[in-house]
Amino acid sequence: MGGIVALLYGGISYLIFAVSFLYAIAFVGNLAIPGLAELKTIDSGEVGPLASALVVNIHLLALFAIQHSVMARPAFKRWWTRFVPPSVERATYVLLASLVLLLLYWQWRPIPLPVWSVTNPAAALALQAIAWFGWALLFASTFLINHFELFGLRQVFARLRGTTLPEPVFRTPLFYKVVRHPLYLGFLLAFWATPEMSIGHLLFAVATTGYILIGITLEERDLVELFGDQYRRYRAQVSMLIPLPRSKVDPASLAVDGPLKR
Repeated sequence: MGGIVALLYGGISYLIFAVSFLYAIAFVGNLAIPGLAELKTIDSGEVGPLASALVVNIHLLALFAIQHSVMARPAFKRWWTRFVPPSVERATYVLLASLVLLLLYWQWRPIPLPVWSVTNPAAALALQAIAWFGWALLFASTFLINHFELFGLRQVFARLRGTTLPEPVFRTPLFYKVVRHPLYLGFLLAFWATPEMSIGHLLFAVATTGYILIGITLEERDLVELFGDQYRRYRAQVSMLIPLPRSKVDPASLAVDGPLKR
């Protein structure tokens, strides 16, 4: 019975994540959803005073960053699993992150003042194509590591079967041989590549970029503690976000953070 409850909980958490992720594409891209025109995007909705919009939006971004980072730390997980079964720890993390993200969409205050506007049709189309490539890159990257473990489903299935998950494996599938964090690179492309950049969108892009860079620093510190010299060699040989020529990489000696990425 406990395994069935955990599976249902993990499934519900995953569905809420899927909604929040798909909405993120429409939110950031200012896309209209057929039949749901009333849903807000990053530049739609009632425009209020600039100062109050900045205060609200900064607090929303800070709330997401704190929740997303603190709950990902090993020390927090060791404390948290004293109260939450380990099999649903990841699903709970995903659920809370998704709910905070939905709160951000709901309470976001638009600041539509333009920063840039690309009027050349070819250039605008190119920027939109880069943004869609970013979304595709991050989605594909989750499957290159382990999509279902990343979002808590593998853990609840293991609980149902009464098995344990194997130890994390140090590996570099496909994109991870070119950059260490292709998932984060996908987010950055999706957030910054737009033909219409507003003040509100710029705030969102700058804040999330800062969070990503801080998150990478914390994440790689954890990975060095876990994998030691293996990850140090990988970090020395493969660029963090921008594909750059580096020293020749021996695939057998490299690895990636896999299911540990949060």
